[in-house]
Amino acid sequence: MAISDPVADMLTKIRNASLAKHEKVEITTSRIKLQIVKILKNEGYIKNFKKVVNKDGVNYIRVFLKYDDEQNPVLHGIDRLSTPGRRVYSGYRDMPRVYNGYGVVVVSTSSGVITGKKASEKKVGGELICSIW
Repeated sequence: MAISDPVADMLTKIRNASLAKHEKVEITTSRIKLQIVKILKNEGYIKNFKKVVNKDGVNYIRVFLKYDDEQNPVLHGIDRLSTPGRRVYSGYRDMPRVYNGYGVVVVSTSSGVITGKKASEKKVGGELICSIW
């Protein structure tokens, strides 16, 4: 069965693996997924990630999830904002804040996939991909 929204599938896999307290999760790769995972790493929501190729020659991103001292997930929530049926755009002046600045919004701009804070600093708007807290 074909997946109509691969980014939402990736976010759901990460969310479910985090809630089930798995050590890692594997996601099929694409450029936008890799950029989102890099943002997750830079913002401290995951431990690390690694690009791997399995026996069949399929590329994967292996995401190592992060937990605190009491084994609670660092990633509390991750939501898809823009979907294939309903695209959501925002200018740099109207960039949403997630949990009063404690979370991160991921934006696809003309200068690449970046956080909402960096988009506001660069004065570029774009499509809101997801919010992370």
